[in-house]
Amino acid sequence: MTDPEARRAEDLARISHALDAAGEVARRYTPGQVEWETKSERGDPVTEADRAIDGLLRSLLPRPGEGWLSEESRDDRTRLDDRRVWVVDPLDGTREFVNAIPEWCVSVGLVEDGRPVAGGVFNPATGEKIVGAEGVGVTLGGRPVEPRPLRGLAGAVVLASRSEVARGEWDRFRDAPFQVRPCGSVAYKLGLVAAGLADATWTLVPKHEWDVAAGAALAVAAGLEVLHRDGSTPRFNRDEPKLPDLLVGPPALLRELREVWI
Repeated sequence: MTDPEARRAEDLARISHALDAAGEVARRYTPGQVEWETKSERGDPVTEADRAIDGLLRSLLPRPGEGWLSEESRDDRTRLDDRRVWVVDPLDGTREFVNAIPEWCVSVGLVEDGRPVAGGVFNPATGEKIVGAEGVGVTLGGRPVEPRPLRGLAGAVVLASRSEVARGEWDRFRDAPFQVRPCGSVAYKLGLVAAGLADATWTLVPKHEWDVAAGAALAVAAGLEVLHRDGSTPRFNRDEPKLPDLLVGPPALLRELREVWI
């Protein structure tokens, strides 16, 4: 095993261990029976589970010289000087978590020089753990998986944000030749696509880096394309950690999407 391969194998081992440990913490709480409070003007919920998992992941993942960016931590901007940065959402899909909808997950991404290179998502409600890294591939429950062999949009299963669908932002695709399936956590959606359990997903509204870093790494590991609507490649660990939009799927599918539908 070469040095880069050994490094990536070690990264994946750290991610997998951290996800397992976070899952144990998450299981101390009962979805649908968890107290929560509002943390933003939009009414986004946060729970003690979010904070407990955040503390655990921060104790397990970053080493000296590695940065940290999390939804539930104050942004330490020294991360901007670090080549390797952990970008995490301790509990992506908190709204689903508090409503006992099994579409939430722990999301852990590793970024190197602005690129998502390794990541994992774990949904304790379903038991699905998806991890992967560039040059290594993706596993679901420890077994190698691949994206579905679909070339275009016709017949595709596309995962859409449950809240975006509710707001009518997916009405434009009502007559499209693909099936739209609402789902909660964006990190979970990205993981499902990378694992071949759906064909594509996208959001046409801004997302924070912690929402998508892990899923973007999984998509890259699976050989999928990760783009902005204008065709550019997303960069992570930015001064303002927010992306304008994100499209993920097979290259031919995204090309058709961008040419015909958006």
